Amino acid sequence: MTSLALILTGTGSIAVLLLLILRLRLHPFVALLVVAIGVALLTGMPVAKLTDAIQGSMGRTMGHIAIIVALGAMIGRMIDLSGGAAVVADGLVRRVGAAHVPLALVIAAFGVGIPVFFEVGVIMLMPLVYGMARQTGRAPAIFGIPMAVTMLTVHALLPPHPGAVAVAGALGVGAGRMLLLGLPLAAVVTLLTYVVTRPIMAQPFGCTPDIRAVVDEARTAAHNHDAADEPARSFMQACQRNPVSGMEIVSVIAVPVVLMVAGTLAGDLMSPGRLRSVLVFAGIPFVALGLDVLLCAWLLGLRRGMVLATVSDVVAAALPGTAIIILITGAGGAFAQVLVGSGVGDALGGLLAATGLPLLVLAFVLTMILRVAQGPTTVALMTTAGILGPMIGRMNLDQTHLALVALAMGAGGMALSHVNDAGFWIVTRLCGVSVREGLQSWSLMTLVAALLAFAGVATLWGVLPA
Repeated sequence: MTSLALILTGTGSIAVLLLLILRLRLHPFVALLVVAIGVALLTGMPVAKLTDAIQGSMGRTMGHIAIIVALGAMIGRMIDLSGGAAVVADGLVRRVGAAHVPLALVIAAFGVGIPVFFEVGVIMLMPLVYGMARQTGRAPAIFGIPMAVTMLTVHALLPPHPGAVAVAGALGVGAGRMLLLGLPLAAVVTLLTYVVTRPIMAQPFGCTPDIRAVVDEARTAAHNHDAADEPARSFMQACQRNPVSGMEIVSVIAVPVVLMVAGTLAGDLMSPGRLRSVLVFAGIPFVALGLDVLLCAWLLGLRRGMVLATVSDVVAAALPGTAIIILITGAGGAFAQVLVGSGVGDALGGLLAATGLPLLVLAFVLTMILRVAQGPTTVALMTTAGILGPMIGRMNLDQTHLALVALAMGAGGMALSHVNDAGFWIVTRLCGVSVREGLQSWSLMTLVAALLAFAGVATLWGVLPA
């Protein structure tokens, strides 16, 4: 296919996907698979490779997401049934006031998001979001979406997140220089995004039955005398006899963060040895979350007199609700990979590189368009770095300005998350908003954050000496 045909196919596929989901009400999982297969066939992918293209990319996406979502759901269920989320929510409301709770969660998300991958951080903090929703009577999205936008900002701009690391490596800029410029930029962008997008978050949000069931799970279990809910009732009763403290819940949330930070620092700073190996192993995200599941089981369950079988039943009951999130996320990964493999990204890159735009604008716009067309932030960043890397290498920029180009790419990589992005489905499903509401809130807020980040980078470019 020609470059123009590839570009039209990519944009057309996104339009068809939105039509199927928003107007025809086709389930997102089915719509994503149908459109992914259609794009693969239209772009000339051999039928023999179609199975691997769809199943392989979906498997890779689910392999990354499924473990994290499942373990996070287990932790979240134990925190929720224990009443711990309500304890922390009540403490935050008393300290900062109900009006400022979303800002408090944004600040917490900024700290958690620096060492922790986007999906992991969102899953870890969702129990607090649900606790705030019950405590204040407001929709989970009011708290969850600004929190998730903050984590995406950090994810796109800063090492050790994979996209930022890949761009730094491709451009030959040190990660330390990226952090030196990126940390204050991300902090300012986070604060400004929260302030600027408050009117967006003031819109009324619906609460889908699935998420309403999650938010009210503990309350329902307390009043449901069906034998199937006996483990949940036992768990709640044990925690009512011996109430959990806010520090216990904060510790449970902090442990995987500390483990992942320690693993990253050990891998970068320590010489090879047994201690380094142990720390790096414990810092693997799914290992850190798995250890946290064991900590939750002991601290919130066994320590309060529950038998292991009861705690196991409570943990296992968290898994069915994760299936739809994992499947939709996997289908989104398959669709994104088909777009990448079809050559849409290369076609867009070649078209924009020939426009003669200033380097900083080109880096931002190209990454943003690839992000909209292909989906994942990391893929968009790596594709842009590959396309522009040779041209940037001939310009002899100093380390500071190379870092600013990398940050401009990061700004473009966070823009307009929508239906072909796995993060869109994670956030909208966990926050209980429809696809339309997600596009009007989450997608729009990621665009605002991206524009603010690029404005900051452009300002630094003009101020800092060459």
